[in-house]
Amino acid sequence: MTIALSPATPVRLLCQQQLTRKPVLFCFQDKFPTSGNVVCWSASANYSSLWVGARRLQPLVKPSWGKRSGIVRCATIEEIEAEKSSIEKDVKERMEKTVETVRSNFNSIRTGRASPAMLDKIEVDYYGTPVSLKSIAQISTPDATSILVQPYDKSSLKAIEKAIVSSDVGMTPNNDGEVIRLAVPQLTSDRRKELSKIVSKQAEEGKVAIRNIRRDALKAYEKLEKEKKLSEDNVKDLSSDLQKVTDEYMKKIDIVFKQKEKELLKV
Repeated sequence: MTIALSPATPVRLLCQQQLTRKPVLFCFQDKFPTSGNVVCWSASANYSSLWVGARRLQPLVKPSWGKRSGIVRCATIEEIEAEKSSIEKDVKERMEKTVETVRSNFNSIRTGRASPAMLDKIEVDYYGTPVSLKSIAQISTPDATSILVQPYDKSSLKAIEKAIVSSDVGMTPNNDGEVIRLAVPQLTSDRRKELSKIVSKQAEEGKVAIRNIRRDALKAYEKLEKEKKLSEDNVKDLSSDLQKVTDEYMKKIDIVFKQKEKELLKV
């Protein structure tokens, strides 16, 4: 049988006779977004799908057979998908930023071969304001063992020189009044091993950040389950998908770590 529903009534009861002739009683508290006839419904292990006219609604508590199930709050498929998509998007954006942070930290560690990225972390006191070196100077590598810093404003040469000296790059600047030259010293075996440990620690910190992002997403899914917007099976499936994404970004960190470690240990 089908029952006509009107959005005017805040609480509705739906009774549909099954082939077994056992009545099933639903109780919906929230108003439906549209009026119409209930034409069919289907149930899975954890929730039921209800069709009102041409629109599908999804009450996320399975009804009891042969007795009143109580009040069930409805959430449309669109609303549920929007919640899930928002969480998934946030997870991927944060994990991607974490990988980029790890990569940036690796680039600032010298490997014995000149690279402009070695100076990425240096900040210069430019007229009382701390700014990144690369924003006020052109940085290039004329050869594999030297770095050339050419400021856009020559009056900032002294400030740039001071910033390089006080940094931990381990290079002595040569200021000729026009540009600053840096000679990249070759790394000793002990220094390479020391830097390798630092890189390994940074990689592990990145993985911890990835795991924390996963934890936050799981809490968000559990919150939706408590609000009856997701079923237990929904959460299990989403948790499984989340683990796959987590593993993917863990592998990305492993890849950049192995590349950096190879550079450091290469003599």
